[in-house]
Amino acid sequence: MTDLVELAKRRGFFFQSSEAYGGVSGFYVYGPQGAALKRNIEDSWRDRFQIQEGHREIEAPTVMPEPVFEASGHLDGFDDMLVECPECGESHRADHLIEDNTDIEDAEALPLDEVGDLIADNDLRCPNCDTPLAGEPVEDFNLMFSTDIGPGSGHPGYLRPETAQGIFVEFPRLKEYARNQLPFGITQIGPAYRNEISPRRSIIRVREFTQAELEQFIDPETDEPPLHLVEDVEVTLYSAPAQHDADGEYLHTTIGEAVDEGIIGSDWVAYYLGVGQEWYERIGVDMDRFRFRQHLSGERAHYASDCWDAEAEIDGDWIEISGYSYRSDYDLSNHGEHSDEDFTVFRQYDEPKVVERAVVEPDMSYLGPEFGGAAADIAEALQTLAERDRTAFDGDDVTVEADGESYTVPVEKTGFSVEEVKESGEHITPHVVEPSIGVGRVLYTVLDHAYETDEVEGETRTRLSLDSEIAPTTVGVFPLMDKDGMGEKAHEIATELRTNGLDVTYDESGNIGRRYRRQDEVGTPFCVTVDYEGVEDDTVTLRERDSTEQVRVDIADLPDLLSSLKDGDISFEDLASTPLRNR
Repeated sequence: MTDLVELAKRRGFFFQSSEAYGGVSGFYVYGPQGAALKRNIEDSWRDRFQIQEGHREIEAPTVMPEPVFEASGHLDGFDDMLVECPECGESHRADHLIEDNTDIEDAEALPLDEVGDLIADNDLRCPNCDTPLAGEPVEDFNLMFSTDIGPGSGHPGYLRPETAQGIFVEFPRLKEYARNQLPFGITQIGPAYRNEISPRRSIIRVREFTQAELEQFIDPETDEPPLHLVEDVEVTLYSAPAQHDADGEYLHTTIGEAVDEGIIGSDWVAYYLGVGQEWYERIGVDMDRFRFRQHLSGERAHYASDCWDAEAEIDGDWIEISGYSYRSDYDLSNHGEHSDEDFTVFRQYDEPKVVERAVVEPDMSYLGPEFGGAAADIAEALQTLAERDRTAFDGDDVTVEADGESYTVPVEKTGFSVEEVKESGEHITPHVVEPSIGVGRVLYTVLDHAYETDEVEGETRTRLSLDSEIAPTTVGVFPLMDKDGMGEKAHEIATELRTNGLDVTYDESGNIGRRYRRQDEVGTPFCVTVDYEGVEDDTVTLRERDSTEQVRVDIADLPDLLSSLKDGDISFEDLASTPLRNR
């Protein structure tokens, strides 16, 4: 990890922000190489999870008002475990201290008192000053960044802890764009913020990060995913029962078998696990260091009824890089209850149905004088209660709540009755399936799994074996030497390749071997070299990064050849085996 972080800083992938002022923990800058790699990963995710699935993308604000997070549950349930050192005052994530110093893997799922006992039983100490932490209180710490919207403090807001809420709160309008037809999906790629207690491991645990999220809105009774498209995808699963079992092992199976055997409870979650498995492999995640792990009940987010994490092995540790959650109707129901908007869609019946409906027609000549300004709210509460529990009207009086107050109304004044009506459909609250990708963690995983060393021409070489789809630069263009027309020819080639939409770097500094090594180290898959021969016959040397193999190609063919190589339409082996003039 140290080697990779050093390379990342030296070559411009990522580095800590504000270093001129001492740096700020948990905030990172993506340099020229990192920003390009990050953009390519996002574009690849967008292609697979949005474009190929037929979904649409939005971009919502990063600051949202407090009522949004009251409704979503983040104000009450978005916490991590904090323990503070009594000597130096440093705060630490209590569950991480346990995981780092014991054999327990998922301390996050444990209750606070048990975490406190484990700290004492294992004599855990402050990593900063070595003071014992036994007996120190373990408390919940809310991870939200707060702010004020406008002058003064009358309109509190928060930096969003996930991009998802920007989608959920706009559902009443988004469903109109989807013509009120389920299923439909909305994606968003953008920053999210969590005030982590102890950021660590460079960009793996930070306070500002980029999420790529899909919110798939479904009718849970009628909508089914195209599971047949991924049923044969092979996956490695680490289920909750296996984690509880001392001898629990990974299950190597297919998506279809996992659904048939009830290991993955939701067909929709299973479908996106299959989609995700293929995508991670596509962008270069090592499948021998990858698994899907089911959340234990104690670690699931407050909104999730089931969740599987995509996890990658980094330096012997498993880190979460994505989450696949079945959020049911939690979010839309809560926003519907806390706002004045309609978060339902209308489900049309095949044929009209005659149903019984409980209705109230309150005697407002009684409610008005009796309850004053609360009369209208009481009338609305009566109708809601009648729809939910008609037995509440069986007695002489009925009690409802309005604006936090309880009111008792004689049933005879409510106008309660049960009528038969013909209905053509009903309003339902959609359920949500959510693949949520941490872009920075995926980026780090791809770098770690691509990091290799070997020996070339008697020297140790470091290279990033990045897939050409996501590599920051597709091709490096070099003159063998900047003289005798080679520099001018190389500049012309670089310009032409950029015009054809390829990411190109030009380098004429140092000997040609050093230039190759620089590009190998940042993952550039191909290099083009203009030599004396090329100036005469308009050919160049095309070099492949991993094998270092070289072939001569016509300059005129370069744009199409490189585009085909980048897109995987041809392999370098195919190119090398084809005579120059037959390509």
